[in-house]
Amino acid sequence: MSVFNAYMTLSGAIDADVLRDERLSRHTTYRIGGPAALFVAAHSYAALARTVAVLAAEHVDWVIIGKGSNLLVSDRGYDGCVITLDDEFSRIAIGDDGSVTVGAGAALSKVVNEALKAGLSGLEFCVGIPGTAGGAISMDAGTRHEWIGRRVRDLVVLRPGEGLHRYQGSDVEWGYRSTSIPTSEIILEATLALEPGSRAEITADMEERLRRRREAQPLGAPSCGSVFRNPPERSAGILVESCGLKGASCGGAQISPEHANFIVNRGGATAADVIALIGRAHDEVLARYGVDLACEVKLLGFGA
Repeated sequence: MSVFNAYMTLSGAIDADVLRDERLSRHTTYRIGGPAALFVAAHSYAALARTVAVLAAEHVDWVIIGKGSNLLVSDRGYDGCVITLDDEFSRIAIGDDGSVTVGAGAALSKVVNEALKAGLSGLEFCVGIPGTAGGAISMDAGTRHEWIGRRVRDLVVLRPGEGLHRYQGSDVEWGYRSTSIPTSEIILEATLALEPGSRAEITADMEERLRRRREAQPLGAPSCGSVFRNPPERSAGILVESCGLKGASCGGAQISPEHANFIVNRGGATAADVIALIGRAHDEVLARYGVDLACEVKLLGFGA
């Protein structure tokens, strides 16, 4: 594996920002994480395709991240290449048929706002969810009862070494915080099917959802959102809280006093601090209730 060769080949040769040893704490909502050996912000499809080809030739591992809103990076960082999608991948287009075509790099908040401006309903449940459209689709973001996969009419992915592939939304198995899209494929663009609606009603719905989110979640401190998936018919937050863990801390990390399914960075937290709290919450819930909570936070740089 030669990160240096990849860097020398890509630097200045593609439409992208190519950096060495970029601290990933700058690219995650946790504000935690060591450096990526190589960091590429691809501004076009050509730049992305070339990047992936060079990394394959140099046997460099890579990963796509969006806004880092569901990601915990090791304090040691990541030995491979982190890729983000910018510019060409951030486009949003409103169709005449009530559809919205979005690039994977578009901020989900902007997609929601553009749908509202166009008087299109169907994404109200996404209000307040951080990250990019691509990230939301890859993890089928939403609630227990509403998720973005239901709105995907079709999507385009890059299959490294093969080229572009288009899925119909019905080709994909959408699940709670999961999809059947292979992790080796890169989501580039999706078309969402929405319905005409009243801007006033859409706005009122979104404002109410935001109000409930602000009341229940610790939005003022860096975090990665919900730590555990809710088990069937139960609440992960309530299970952790009932173990007396609200407010428990390790170093600069704390299980939020506001919502026990959030671990927040109170200042200077390390990835090790967060992992310790995740392990403690998981183990105490398992011991008391026999519930094996599944962590929904993506981990990077921790090894096998």
